[in-house]
Amino acid sequence: MKKFRIFGERAVDPLADILTEAKLQRITDFSPKDIFLVGYPKSGNTWMQYLIAGLVFGIDASFAQDSLIQDLVPDVYYKRFYRRYLTPTCFKTHDLPQPKFRKIIYIFRDGRDVMVSLFHHLKAIGTYTDYSELVTTGKNLFPCRWHEHVESWLGNPYGAEMITISYEDLQRNAIRELQKICEFAGLERKQPILERVARQTTFEIMRASEKKLGRDNPLWPKDTLFFRRGKVGCFEDEMPKQPLEAFSKMSMPTLERLGYL
Repeated sequence: MKKFRIFGERAVDPLADILTEAKLQRITDFSPKDIFLVGYPKSGNTWMQYLIAGLVFGIDASFAQDSLIQDLVPDVYYKRFYRRYLTPTCFKTHDLPQPKFRKIIYIFRDGRDVMVSLFHHLKAIGTYTDYSELVTTGKNLFPCRWHEHVESWLGNPYGAEMITISYEDLQRNAIRELQKICEFAGLERKQPILERVARQTTFEIMRASEKKLGRDNPLWPKDTLFFRRGKVGCFEDEMPKQPLEAFSKMSMPTLERLGYL
């Protein structure tokens, strides 16, 4: 069966007709006004999806299924198509800088904590069983090593409009960071709304919601929680000395630049 049918001078794409009827768009179809939630994996990216869903759509994370969050704040790797409810739409991505990303909320986290969280994530899906291998080889790290990702985005090579948010600041003062996000995104939200969103998206609330509702991703093991620990400084009691020293040496300039050393 041919993908395109020709009527007179016009080529018709059957899939495009179906998507139009269903009010869906390809996940690669963006608007210059769209906002991208960017961060290295395990830096708080999923948390940011929940925060945005609360700020923009008023979603209560304690009752929201993962599938609803993915529908409202699409992950660019998650599905081939999405429904555009608003412009700008907010997307989650781990990609390196690209010209098509014009508005960026970049979230970063202490790379040592990132590696702990990433190790447990990769272990859960059967990729890694050893910290040293993860740190020294960099095998299966997407899209690159942690410090390379952070430095690429802080360099902002395509001159995107961008703000940075740290995972630690979100934990210390979520309301202040939510206000910063609203100002960047052109959202007018009063203090009670910011307080409600902060209250409904604590790590404990999201973890309890996951226990009750599960996750939409069929590839994630059912007996393992995605929201595992979320503790600032977890590397101190979880990461063995040798891989910790190796990672710290490799990433020292970036850790220092971000104020972690």
